[in-house]
Amino acid sequence: MRILPALLTALVLIFHGQPVLAADSSAIRKAVDEFLRNQIKGLPGTASYSIGNIDAERLAGACQGFDVSMGSGARPWGKTQVVVGCRGGTWKIWVPVQIRVVAEYLVIARPINAGQKLTDADVRGQLGELSDLPNGVLMDKEQAIGRAAVASLAAGRPLRADMIRQPTVVQQGQSVKIIGTGSGFQVTNEGRALTNAVVGQVTQVRLNSGQILSGVVRADGSVEIRF
Repeated sequence: MRILPALLTALVLIFHGQPVLAADSSAIRKAVDEFLRNQIKGLPGTASYSIGNIDAERLAGACQGFDVSMGSGARPWGKTQVVVGCRGGTWKIWVPVQIRVVAEYLVIARPINAGQKLTDADVRGQLGELSDLPNGVLMDKEQAIGRAAVASLAAGRPLRADMIRQPTVVQQGQSVKIIGTGSGFQVTNEGRALTNAVVGQVTQVRLNSGQILSGVVRADGSVEIRF
């Protein structure tokens, strides 16, 4: 009867093989470290990172390698996470990381009224930790100068992309030049804008004949219609 337990153990090993070991957390950490080292090369300013706890005890099976990527919707910096997948296996693990970026960003240099176009004197650069700032903070003056403030802006605030827009170049009821273009020809006409519009926006214009056409607003205030 004592042979039975040993026989059962042997049968378990025959049918199930050797016990599967947990994944190697140090190997996962190394893969994440290599991924982040390459990731921060494209970030502005001075970047550094830290890797959080990796719980690999529940991950069974050997891997041929690891596929590492940023998690869906993850921020490029701050407290975020990367996804590590087992190449040749079935598991994935989310690893918490923190990416710190110290770079120059734009702040409002003086109070701005709603609708006011920003000039070089209205914005200035300030050095800081980007992960402490809201999403969409601008870092290049070319992204701001010539744009119009969506609302009144207080001095000292970080300038975000959603705070500004292209200025209105066509006003409702304004007489506009219409440029019709097609294959091998170009014609011009006059019309009246039916809506306010910014550069690159599609607007409607009414010709003197009463016909209504749609076209794209150019920087000079004309409306281009393609046939």
